[in-house]
Amino acid sequence: MNQLSKETSPYLLQHANNPVYWQAWNQSALTQAETQNKLIIISIGYSACHWCHVMEHESFENQEVANVMNASFINIKVDREERPDIDAVYMKAISVMTGRGGWPLNVVALPDGRPVWGGTYFRKNEWTNILTELQEMYQSSPEKMIEYAEKLQNGITFLNNPELIVPQKSFLKSENVVAALAILVEKWSKSFDLEFGGMDRAPKFMMPNNYQFLLRFAHQTKDEKLLDFVNLTLTKMAHGGLFDTVDGGFSRYSVDHKWHVPHFEKMLYDNGQLIVLYADAYKLTLNPLYKQVIEKTLNFVSRELTNPENGFYCALDADSLNAKNHLEEGAFYVWTKPELQTILKSDFELFSQIFNINSFGFWENDNYVLIQNQDLEKIAKNNAVDLDFLISKKQIWENLLFIEREKRHKPRLDDKVLTSWNAIMLSGFVAAFKALETQDYLESAIKNAAFIKKYLWTADGNLLHNFKNGKSTINGYLEDYCFVIAGFIALYEVTFDQKWIDDARQLTDYCLEYFYDSKKGFFAFTSKTDAPLINPHFETEDNVIPSSNSVMARNLLQLHCYFENQFYEKIAIKMLEKIIPNIEYPSAFSNWLNVYFNFSDDNFELAVVGEKAVDYARKINSVYCPNLILAGSEKKSNLPFLKNKFEVHKTMFYKCKNKTCALPTENFDVVWNDLKSKS
Repeated sequence: MNQLSKETSPYLLQHANNPVYWQAWNQSALTQAETQNKLIIISIGYSACHWCHVMEHESFENQEVANVMNASFINIKVDREERPDIDAVYMKAISVMTGRGGWPLNVVALPDGRPVWGGTYFRKNEWTNILTELQEMYQSSPEKMIEYAEKLQNGITFLNNPELIVPQKSFLKSENVVAALAILVEKWSKSFDLEFGGMDRAPKFMMPNNYQFLLRFAHQTKDEKLLDFVNLTLTKMAHGGLFDTVDGGFSRYSVDHKWHVPHFEKMLYDNGQLIVLYADAYKLTLNPLYKQVIEKTLNFVSRELTNPENGFYCALDADSLNAKNHLEEGAFYVWTKPELQTILKSDFELFSQIFNINSFGFWENDNYVLIQNQDLEKIAKNNAVDLDFLISKKQIWENLLFIEREKRHKPRLDDKVLTSWNAIMLSGFVAAFKALETQDYLESAIKNAAFIKKYLWTADGNLLHNFKNGKSTINGYLEDYCFVIAGFIALYEVTFDQKWIDDARQLTDYCLEYFYDSKKGFFAFTSKTDAPLINPHFETEDNVIPSSNSVMARNLLQLHCYFENQFYEKIAIKMLEKIIPNIEYPSAFSNWLNVYFNFSDDNFELAVVGEKAVDYARKINSVYCPNLILAGSEKKSNLPFLKNKFEVHKTMFYKCKNKTCALPTENFDVVWNDLKSKS
């Protein structure tokens, strides 16, 4: 047994019985490499990664491969979800070397950790041949590998310090903001898939922050064509096999262009972000499909991904045991035609029309992945049945399939807890409460926030990144802080309990002290208290999760409004000045675009102060108004934005813009009509 049996990460524990003598990333392993002058193999993956499992089975469980690795290398396994800092550094190196990346991520590095070779998935013979060649080269010509490592290091350093366009002085003028965004959206629109939604490529990732921005831009600029595209995308995703219509929750991505066959792992961070997106879209459209997506997904999260302490687990694996007791991707989710005929009996024909048990819904090996491509209204009309009857039937069928599917072996659970992902899901529950006013959703969010404060926020002021079996072993990253801050701000918006934004401000000030680099103008991904890696990492590109710096920029602007802290605003503006003029691919900076949009003339603040403030907030939050910052209190408040706004036995509304408030009113109808005109 190798050293991984001592770890808590489910991914590392999966490799604990490999004949490869794996160690976790720690100072002991790194020191051993330098002392023994051995090359390091750094293999990075995560528990729900299908191709990580494949490479483990083909190579890391093989004694011949292990003999090659153990003889000449220090072998280090890394869970990318526990150590995103390590993953980011070596992913950048692989991207420079090969032009692509992904997981598993396999790197060979010098004894000091500098990479010299790497890639993603390798077959057994290819893997051992390459390792043998690298070891021979290091023995015969180490200077060549050291020279290459130095050049690669210089290249990465250059990428971390690109030439930046200096913005014009009119950078933040409202008309320039809208015009600049319009140009980027027009460029972006050339990549839209107008048949199935999303981007015109495969595989298709959902990229929630992309559609969060596009929804907002379409709404505020009254671009009906763009709004139709966003709604097309959300509808096709919800109807596709990507969404588990039986049990709720989205898989990570679709391998095809029509959102049909997913890579079947379900990740907490995807589902948290998608809840926010669908909640906003529901507030704007009142589309019942979006409401179903929200309710099914949160039921799934509450049932399958919530631990006894009210934390949220990370993921369900893509693989599960099939009928032959072998691990197989998607085995838990797919159906054969005979299975469905047996379960649904006389309803099968009607069911097959809705879920395409035909060539459109066929996957492989006699399996079907459920996908819709017609509205229920059309199917009801074609079959001369009542729409309500068909809706009821669909619910009955899904329940039958759920009961049958529960008899199968479930996918493996990654039961560690990550602070950043928990905060993303916390924000999802808050967004769902805003849209649907379901009290249980707010209670779930508050319980999770209490869990974070109890188990993941230390007396020294720092957050911790992970939690399992009552233990946390990793200091928090910027992603933990930015999403917890955003989640606490979201809780304040629905409760008006000032403790949440006081906590958010405290965490923000901690970030300014331990993460902010005034020379770079950005926050580093790792704390100044952590041991440095071979390269510092400043996360600025928005990916499937928004970049931690873009989330921090938005947090700073919102907290600046509440606390009237000009320093917060100054830092956020500096960050935007470095990013916005240098954007070439808007899809990779969509959350930054959302932050930039806050400087358009449409944006305003609303203070609600008085004994009915929280009741009114519930109604205000039910309207899609992304250009609004909301604050309030049921009593006299010392919050700078609310100072001197409380009047006894009254509930007052203050609309403010550009740091100036209009005369207050007690008439909620005036406020409501103004909000509705903007929604």
